[in-house]
Formats: sequence, C-alpha cells, structure tokens
Amino acid sequence: MSMTQSRPMTREQFLAWEEGQDLRWEFDGVNAHAMTGGTLAHARIQSNLNLELRLRLQGSSYMAYGSDFKVNTKIGYRYPDIHVTGRDMAPSAKMSDEPVALFEVPSDSTAREDRTKKLSAYLALTSVQHYVMLEQDIALATVMTRTATGWSIVVVDHTGAIALPALNIELPMSAVYDGLTFEPALG
Repeated sequence: MSMTQSRPMTREQFLAWEEGQDLRWEFDGVNAHAMTGGTLAHARIQSNLNLELRLRLQGSSYMAYGSDFKVNTKIGYRYPDIHVTGRDMAPSAKMSDEPVALFEVPSDSTAREDRTKKLSAYLALTSVQHYVMLEQDIALATVMTRTATGWSIVVVDHTGAIALPALNIELPMSAVYDGLTFEPALG
C-alpha cells in the first residue's frame, strides 16, 4: 500500500516538510510518497546485500548504506534499499549526492515505480555506474552497468554473481539470497 502526499511542492519545501514526519517519504519532484514496510524476503535480501557489500568494500574508498539514508536524484529524493557512495562524506550529511551503485528489491507495490521513474532518475546521475534490481520471489538480479556507449544489462540467476566492476567486487547470488528458498523457475 502506498500513500501519496498529493500537494505539489518544491524540492526545498519537501525537505523542510519531511523533517517533521514520522514516516520516511520519497519525493519524485512533485509529490511525496510514503515508504511502507516490506516482506521477510525483502528484508532478508536487503540485509544480506548490505552485509556482503560491507565485507567486500572494507578497506576501499566506498561504503554501503541502507534505506535510512536518502539519495539526491537532482529531480527529487529517493531511499534506495541499498546504495554505495564514497566514504568522504561528512557525518552530518543528510543525503548522498553521488552514489556509485544503487540496489532496489521491488515489491508488488513498488515494482512499477522502481522500473520506471526511479530507474530514469537514477540512470540520469552521472556518478551512478551500477543499478541492480533484485527480485524477492526468485533468485534473479537485473544488473545495469554504465559503459562508454550507454548501459549494459545482464540478468543473473541463482548460480551466478553480480559483477560490479566500478567497485572492483562481485557478489555471489548464493550469499545475497542466503536463507531464502524458492520454487524452481519454470523454463
């Protein structure tokens, strides 16, 4: 279920309004949308992903952040499930302006937004090198990687690994989906 604050506002008005809210809200450039809870599968994937990223990025110039830290998309503000950015941010920062990798775990209520408006906003950021969507009802990832000529799209199944060359790491799908069991996909 999604709640929308359908009172058009500016980016500045949204930031001021959001400070007084109990829930987390995303801003698409016009309207605010409440962020609601998810499934066990969503939480497990997000937790596993954050752990794997933190372990693999240890000692690098990058850091993974969960969905409590927002991203400035230049159009609005979003809370990706996980994103990776440089470690050189001030502790008082309220948002990431230059994410390098973004991860979403679409649910029935967010899939359309994740695959359209968010995708467009994220890919427009020149700092973004990877956008990864992880399904929660099957071990499957869609990995978009920026290339010199555009975007490469690779679909990774449960036997593979998510390659993130800009971060110099790979994430085994078995680790990302650890603890979850799915029915075999029909082929």
